[in-house]
Amino acid sequence: MLEIKHYNKSLKDEWDDFVSSAKNSSFLFLRDYMDYHSDRFQDYSLMFYEESKLLALIPANISDDIVYSHQGLTYGGLIVNHEIKTIKYKSIFEELIKYLKQSTIKKLIYKSLPHIYHSIAAEEDIYLLFTHNAELIKRNISSSIKLNNKVKFSSRRIRGIKKAEKNNLNIVKNHSLNDFYSILEKILKEKHSVRPVHSISELENLKEKFPENIHLYSCYQEQECLAGVIIYETKEVAHAQYIAASELGKELGALDLLFNQLINNDFNHKSYFDFGISSVADGKTLNEGLINQKEEFGARAIVYDAYEIPINSFPKEEPQIFLGT
Repeated sequence: MLEIKHYNKSLKDEWDDFVSSAKNSSFLFLRDYMDYHSDRFQDYSLMFYEESKLLALIPANISDDIVYSHQGLTYGGLIVNHEIKTIKYKSIFEELIKYLKQSTIKKLIYKSLPHIYHSIAAEEDIYLLFTHNAELIKRNISSSIKLNNKVKFSSRRIRGIKKAEKNNLNIVKNHSLNDFYSILEKILKEKHSVRPVHSISELENLKEKFPENIHLYSCYQEQECLAGVIIYETKEVAHAQYIAASELGKELGALDLLFNQLINNDFNHKSYFDFGISSVADGKTLNEGLINQKEEFGARAIVYDAYEIPINSFPKEEPQIFLGT
């Protein structure tokens, strides 16, 4: 019999220690990252114990009687240690469903962790979602490079690198977030009528808390910032969280120079370089220009999935009809 606990602040150290040693994990699951936007989400994270030993956890929140793989994170799912094999994983998964059924929870929205973030194979949950008749409700496409088996850059990207070098562009790390953020904010507003997910103060706070994981690389021509990339570095993956270039930066190949350094030098020791998703509307609409640009650097497709599992269905209350007085 497994014991399930709701996360609370007294369990922070135990939670973080487990995340740091799990076989399918990311620094995004550490509580200092998850809780930066705790005012926006009602936490419903769960921890699974057997004889007082922590075996698994799931970062989650709850809204309108629906439990979500945490909506403030790109990915999620059950996080387990290296010792967990399929049969034990199955019992943990089944205890999760049983636990939710004992409440008023209507459904579970489960975001799986893409395989590129696994330190060893960890797709037991994909199988168990299938056996529990989970419905695939979202599939976004991302572009990743397997760094020990790279595809060559396209001729256009190589020309861009040479143009950037000819114009004496230079790359600096962790310089001015303000310079980069102003470009990012302008592009997102003009092209998509949206703002960055993170405010500049949130990014500054997260960079300060996670200096080994969050990095800003910017490209300058003399004192002018032309482009930048914010990298989220995990055990296996260097992920481009934000990418932006000014019009002059695009013209002079600033991003070509940046990605050449990131892919072939600074993060060449990682397993994957991930550019992020190029789809919207739950994956149903593909931004062809964006994904083509990423694939010209040698990236190819991986997917970010989300599933829905019905938990409880409650009949609607029939309206009461009063006859007489």
